[in-house]
Amino acid sequence: MNQGPKRVYLCGPIMDCSGEESKTWRQRAKERLAGKFVLLDPMRRNFRDRELDSANEIVEFDLQDVRDADILLVNYSKPSIGTSMEVFYAAHDLGKFVIAFNPGAFQELSPWMVKYCTKILPNLEEALSYIERHF
Repeated sequence: MNQGPKRVYLCGPIMDCSGEESKTWRQRAKERLAGKFVLLDPMRRNFRDRELDSANEIVEFDLQDVRDADILLVNYSKPSIGTSMEVFYAAHDLGKFVIAFNPGAFQELSPWMVKYCTKILPNLEEALSYIERHF
């Protein structure tokens, strides 16, 4: 078992988002959690404009990050097939702790995401505070 710092996978939409949408929240999480956690950021691998010929690579690298992580921090601000599949894999198959943030109303959330996210908070700041407090 890993006795070092906990590993946090920064899970959230990439494909249907602008670079800014994909990177800004991840950068904020890295700044806030740096030195206390190891951050696994899928954006460290650049597949922009090569998604089609790299699909298998993208999925395998992301699944490896999910396996390596202790915790998933999930940006659930908009629906994403990849994000949903990572959450399901992490929670259902691997028993990982999944912390999501979503500014929308709870009634608007998918029952699947509600079931497979351990905790859903209204924004990134509260999710980061939760991670700092409990891990």
